[in-house]
Amino acid sequence: MAQAYDVIVIGAGIMGCTTAFELSKRGMKVVVIEKDVLGTTSSGKSSAIIRQHYSNEVTARMALHCLRVFQDFKERVGGECGFTETGFLALTPAKDVEGLKANVALQQSAGIKTEVLSKDELREVWPAIETQDLVAAAYEPEAGYADPYLTLSSYMKAGQRHGAAFQFETQVTGIRFAGGTAEGVDTTDGSFDAPMIVNCAGAWGAPVGRMAEIDLPINSCRVQVNFFRRPPGYEQEHPVIADFVHGVYWRSETGGLTLIGLIDPEEAKAVVDPDSFNERTDLEFVAEVGERLVRRFPAMKESESTSGYAALYAITPDWHPVIDEPRPGSGFYVCAGFSGHGFKLGPAVGLMTADMITGNETPGMDRRMFRLNRYAENDPVTGKYEYSIVG
Repeated sequence: MAQAYDVIVIGAGIMGCTTAFELSKRGMKVVVIEKDVLGTTSSGKSSAIIRQHYSNEVTARMALHCLRVFQDFKERVGGECGFTETGFLALTPAKDVEGLKANVALQQSAGIKTEVLSKDELREVWPAIETQDLVAAAYEPEAGYADPYLTLSSYMKAGQRHGAAFQFETQVTGIRFAGGTAEGVDTTDGSFDAPMIVNCAGAWGAPVGRMAEIDLPINSCRVQVNFFRRPPGYEQEHPVIADFVHGVYWRSETGGLTLIGLIDPEEAKAVVDPDSFNERTDLEFVAEVGERLVRRFPAMKESESTSGYAALYAITPDWHPVIDEPRPGSGFYVCAGFSGHGFKLGPAVGLMTADMITGNETPGMDRRMFRLNRYAENDPVTGKYEYSIVG
């Protein structure tokens, strides 16, 4: 006999866990079904950078909401998230300085603590940085990074305290509808019934969508990160850096390490089977990001590569998610396609998705920008400035 719930959430990444938390807080009976164990897929391997540098007011306000959650995590969620405040610097080439200034003004109008720094001011924030090719930078002193596994685990436990169930190592094999409305799912561990189903499957979002006869423009793409050990004298944590000149981002990691990855739209071309892809870094990637890192952080000439891995982004055509009920009234919802910048938005997206399901509206959480039909309407989400691929 099928187990009955109010809502079935497919996927226990950051979006699935925050959605389950928000729904269960509202008294709904929720089950989260995950094909693997907690933290082994994209969210658990996230770089987990917490910044608010977005070029759209909606995403900027979402990011600010999330920062406040991470700063006050024990009170708002419970448990630990490992948030570490290091500050965030966005470095752009000279041609994008006016865009940078406009972007900072937009963020300031949304209540974000950020400012434009000159080259001299930038060196005061972090003396080790090479500034010769820079004119200015954006700085967020409150930004930093979190621990992705701790965050997922805490959200799961918070959902469980409110009654949410989590079913791990269980593969969804089909989605059932009756008269056009959701009825439940079939899995490798039996059937589950619910009138509402949420696709939070990330890199598996498109295959799950096809089970509901919904075509989602989400590709599973392989991305890489690597760790370098900082040399003696540079063990102290440094700011999170988004270097749009050299096309890389990096942040501190525990143990005197620096984590680095690419800011590159070409990553959208690295489409892979999410169930079978190379999870090790390529030697060419390690050499390339190492060279880019040294150009901005010259002391890293004395660093050493320690390890790395490849993970998955769920990339849409405009690098922004789908948060929608594609067939209104069907009870099948989508919350997927975050293109590598979803972790930091997780707390806001969980709230937004719960609102969508329960018919509520939280001020400042406008999801219309993320409707699926925007592609058919030729109205994709666009960054206001060339460097704004990250939002």
